[in-house]
Amino acid sequence: MFACMKWLTHTKALISSLALLVLLATNAIADAVFQTPQVRAELLAERTTVAPGETLWVALSLELAPEWHTYWRTTGDSGFPTTIRWNLPEGITASEIFWPLPERIPYADMMNFGYHGKVLLLTELKISSDIAIQSDIPLHAEATWLVCRDICFPEDGVFSIFISVKPDPPLIKQNSIAGAAVSAARNALPEIAPWPVKVSRAGNFLTISAGPGTGYTNITNAEFFPYSDGLIENAAPQKIKSLNGVTEILMRTGVDADEFAEASGLIVLNRIAGDGEQISTGFIFDSPIVWTGPNTNSISNTLPIALAILFAFIGGIILNAMPCVLPVLVMKALSFINRPNTDASALRKDGIAYTAGVMTTFGALVGLLLLLRASGNAVGWGFQLQAPTFVVTLAYVILAIGLNLSGVFSISGSLGVGQHLTMRKGTSGAFFTGLLAVVVATPCTAPFMGVAIGFALTQSPAMAIIVFEALALGLAFPYLILAFAPGATKALPQPGPWMDRLKQFLAFPMYGVAAWLIWVLAQQVDSMGLAAALSGLVLIALTAWLWSAADKSSKTVRRVSTIAAAVSMTAAIAFIIVISGRPPVQAGLMTADDGFSETFSEARLSMLRTTNRPVFVNFTAAWCITCKVNEQVALSTTEVKEAFLRHNVAYLKADWTNQNAEIGAALSALGRDGVPLYVLYMPDRDAQILPQILTPGTLIDALENL
Repeated sequence: MFACMKWLTHTKALISSLALLVLLATNAIADAVFQTPQVRAELLAERTTVAPGETLWVALSLELAPEWHTYWRTTGDSGFPTTIRWNLPEGITASEIFWPLPERIPYADMMNFGYHGKVLLLTELKISSDIAIQSDIPLHAEATWLVCRDICFPEDGVFSIFISVKPDPPLIKQNSIAGAAVSAARNALPEIAPWPVKVSRAGNFLTISAGPGTGYTNITNAEFFPYSDGLIENAAPQKIKSLNGVTEILMRTGVDADEFAEASGLIVLNRIAGDGEQISTGFIFDSPIVWTGPNTNSISNTLPIALAILFAFIGGIILNAMPCVLPVLVMKALSFINRPNTDASALRKDGIAYTAGVMTTFGALVGLLLLLRASGNAVGWGFQLQAPTFVVTLAYVILAIGLNLSGVFSISGSLGVGQHLTMRKGTSGAFFTGLLAVVVATPCTAPFMGVAIGFALTQSPAMAIIVFEALALGLAFPYLILAFAPGATKALPQPGPWMDRLKQFLAFPMYGVAAWLIWVLAQQVDSMGLAAALSGLVLIALTAWLWSAADKSSKTVRRVSTIAAAVSMTAAIAFIIVISGRPPVQAGLMTADDGFSETFSEARLSMLRTTNRPVFVNFTAAWCITCKVNEQVALSTTEVKEAFLRHNVAYLKADWTNQNAEIGAALSALGRDGVPLYVLYMPDRDAQILPQILTPGTLIDALENL
């Protein structure tokens, strides 16, 4: 995305500068000064007389108009740096540009690195000891720079200054004003860090530790400017912590961070001097990146693709046993049982259609997930259930299925559409059941799934889709085997009147799922949004009753009932629109109401860990059934609470019911992209990720090993 932005910026700048071409063409006569409405550029020398074998410092001075800026050597998310092309006589060579300390320049959702006001870009000229003694030696330079405000202009200047080479130049600088400016800029250049600089990475977070030995006790801020694009997320805030002579800077990694084994760049430490003056000092470093937490890159390098696909496939099979998937599969089993045992061809088509529905829906969800992640959103498995409009829509669909199973209505008879999609015979019903199974499965995560999904989302989009489709095939596999296994239908009970009673009974799990979805919604929207959702449920029930009345009445009544059903359905949809406009409940407020846990935050986790206290983090969500089962079966038990107290373990809840960038980043840093996730942080040891299906014994055993 940023590459595209850079291209657009360059293109816009080049188009905008066409009007300057004539001016630039007429500026062919070189001078020491170049002037435009945006910048005054000048070539300065520290002195005008040098001796053979000496070094001369020169500077391109760019004095920018108010609100305009130019760019540092690494420009950030847009722009390009200044370049200087020297044309020097024999015996004089030029170094690369020495860059002064930059500043962070935000623009929209981007962050650039550069300068406002006046900046001197320094170059060191080395005078050969064999150079001839002479006067008026020309130094020619052609410079290109970019200046931006709301619009950008690339500008070019051609400069010439003259120096003399004498065997014994005078000590007094002949160009005192320019010389003083160049000398001051040279003294303010960043230096090589004289103390240790360590760079560590945990997941998608990079930490730079400066010191001990900086000698500064009054640091007010610290910033890191990378020498390479893609190492860090430029626009993300950089958090600092100074303790015992060590300053740490924490930041998010960039899109190309996995390509870097070393980090190099500039640390700028800001401090207050004794007289109250704010002082900024820069230090250059180059250090290897050491992994100190879960390494998602090493997972992608060490986990064979075949094993990742196998894990995804096994996780998909286990997903069938999750409480969010079973009701849909049992409902479909009714139509499977009711099919004649001799119709083997139809059974195979049914299995293929169901599998196609599962895999097609998975493909669509994964495509959307990858698109959102590429746009910078911290989303993972089950992301759609973070949208209240999706939750209430799914609740309406589940309620309609329940009403159909209870016999309130049927999409059949005189309306001529056929039976309900999920109960009808044929490939369309099987395909729709596969679609619905995926939709209601997204709140759940089964064993093996976490590693597979974490691997998939570190790979290329094509590889990620392959892994997710293996997961989809695992979800569809039991039904597919049943459809193709010879004689499998002979083990099924014979159809009979009990089928209708079972169908009606299965309506109640559907009502339970709908009620659960409304409970989820209650934790995502305010009271008015909840009232709109409940009103919509009533309208869905009214629509179902009116549809049934239309099916069983005369032509006139049928027409009126059909129109009334359409109006009722439209009103229900209108309530979905109302919900989409309601303010969301702040995520995390409902997580620490048990008197036992605290609300998760990175700051709180870091503070607890600095005290060497064990910390247990429960990444959960209201829409995650597996999470709620684990909380009831394991986390809420007396023996587990006593174990937490006995071992002085802090318990943090990270509620991902609503979108939360901090929780999403923490999950990603741990190599996971969905909930549930249970992490035990132990003093002086790596974080331990616990199984996704918890038992009291599992937790207590982990705590006993602290």
